[in-house]
Parts: sequence; C-alpha cells; structure tokens
Amino acid sequence: MSPQPDPRHDIDGDVYVSPRHLASTTGTGDPALAPLLGLGWDLQHDDLGNVYVHAPDRRIRLGYLPEGEDDGLWRINAYTDPFGQPTWGACFNDRCPTEFVHAFTTALAAAYEQGPDTCLARPVPGADDHDPFLAVVPLLAQGWQVDRPRWGVFAVQAPDGHAALEFTTGDLDPEAELSTRDARWQLWAGESVDRPTWYATASTDTPVALLTAVTQCVADPAPLPRWRQDTSSYIQGMAQLTPILPSQPPAPTPLDVQRAAASRRPAALPAPSVPRWSTTSRPALPGPRR
Repeated sequence: MSPQPDPRHDIDGDVYVSPRHLASTTGTGDPALAPLLGLGWDLQHDDLGNVYVHAPDRRIRLGYLPEGEDDGLWRINAYTDPFGQPTWGACFNDRCPTEFVHAFTTALAAAYEQGPDTCLARPVPGADDHDPFLAVVPLLAQGWQVDRPRWGVFAVQAPDGHAALEFTTGDLDPEAELSTRDARWQLWAGESVDRPTWYATASTDTPVALLTAVTQCVADPAPLPRWRQDTSSYIQGMAQLTPILPSQPPAPTPLDVQRAAASRRPAALPAPSVPRWSTTSRPALPGPRR
C-alpha cells in the first residue's frame, strides 16, 4: 500500500488525483503568470478578460485567453524580430493542469534571466544540452514506454495508457504549428489522442529546457490536490482519488507531557490548623456537670 501524502494547511482541494496527468486545471491562471510578473514583465488585459504579458524587449509574449477563439487557453510565443513571425510557440489548452503551465513559465523566466537569447536556443540533435530527446528522459525514468502510434510519429506512453508525449518527424507547416495541434511536440492525456482530456503543443524550435521542465513536472509521482466537485466523472473513472485528511495537531513534546501530568495531579491537602496531642500534653479537664 502506497503511503498517503502528508496533510498540510495550504492544500487547495479535498482529494489527491493520481497519476497527476489525469488532473485537470485548477481554474486560475495566477500561479503560472507569477514567474513572469516577478521579473517585472508588462501586464495588460482587454475588455473580455484576456490577459497579455510581454517581456521588456517584446521578444517573449504570453496570452492567457479565457475568451479566445478556441480552447488554447495559454499561448506563449518567442520572436527573434519583435515585428516578425514567432520563432517558436507553445500552447496549453483550457483543461491542462495549471502546474504544468507553471513549470513552463518558471523555466522560461529562468532562461530569460540568463539572457533573452537563451529563450531562442534551438534544439540540436546530439547536442549535450539542446538535444530534443532530453525532454523524453524524465518520462522514461518513470516507466513510460516507447510507442509508434502512427506513421512518422515517435511517442512515449504512460503506464496506464491514458497519456503520451508525441514527436512528429519530417517537415511541418510553421504556421500550422503555431495555431493547430499539428505541432512538432504534443503532450496529451485522456482516452485517446483524438479525444484528449487536455493537451499541450510546442513547435519545432521550442528550447529543450522548457520542454524538459514540463515533462519533469508530468513525471513527478506526487499526486495533485483538487476539489472533488471540480473533477469530472470521466476523470474519476480513470484516476485514483484519495481524500485529503484534515491537518493533525503536532506531536506533544516531553515538556507538554509533563505539564499535562501536572495539571491532572490532585492538589496537596492543607496542613492541619490544630496541633496534634503529644505524650507530654496534660489530660483534658472534665467539664462542669449539669
């Protein structure tokens, strides 16, 4: 029997979802925006509630689009020329677990701090730090299996068969990679690639470090907290839901035990106010007769 996660005070949910790739979105974008806003990136929004975040040099742009034209809730693009076509783009749909988006934006913020050009480092097969297949390693380490689901597609599949990371070989349409699921990389979970619960895509030149940050988060064996009422019956049929136990009081210290024992000890009786008779005391005189 696997050990239960330690209860904590700051858990936002009443069940743990395992494996974590079967969890859905948390419904809030703030955690995934925080790494970029922490660098002082510009935040704007429109009248519909869509949010746009720009790097100071405008070479990285993020859109959080709850009122977008499709289910692509998160769209992140990088530009060599701020006025040209994106060099690479990544998309997370509206049901993707927020923790996976947060892993991407955290790695993006770290890369930008090293220098804007780090965010534009192209994958190079066989390179020590830029080999695209390094992104697959965290999943293989957790038992994901190599698969060939379709012609021209290399994939690794989760042990439960409900998630996969796919890499498409050959030439792809750069514009389609940025606006459809026909991208170089596709990560999905659900019943099948045609009916995913959630998906994420990344175009050909997406830096390996950003992809690896996501796969490391997906491969983490720790479950994710969610509210049961926000978990669809479809997910409940595939995932393991473990109730989150209420927080327990801390174990008593030896001093606590001593104080508790002292509080239960009966109080000492007061000393008698009348002295006892001794052998040298005079006998009592008889009282008067009636």
